[in-house]
Amino acid sequence: MTVEERLQRIETMLMALVERQPSQDWYSVEQFSRIVGRSVITCREWCRLGRIQARKKDSGRGAHAAWAISHEELQRYQREGLLRAS
Repeated sequence: MTVEERLQRIETMLMALVERQPSQDWYSVEQFSRIVGRSVITCREWCRLGRIQARKKDSGRGAHAAWAISHEELQRYQREGLLRAS
């Protein structure tokens, strides 16, 4: 097997793995923080200050709603970074 054939095989396997990886519609602050490599407290503060677009959604844990960040916002943040403080 040549090097080119091996590389093609590796690329094919990687593409199959990427396609199997599910994306979510919404992420919790904890999930978002793991993906972007920041602390939960920092990401929660970004939500509160409007540095990333997030919504408060029922968390199922009583009367307190939790921040939720959309998949589109995650992609926007990865491309462009934080929004200006509002």
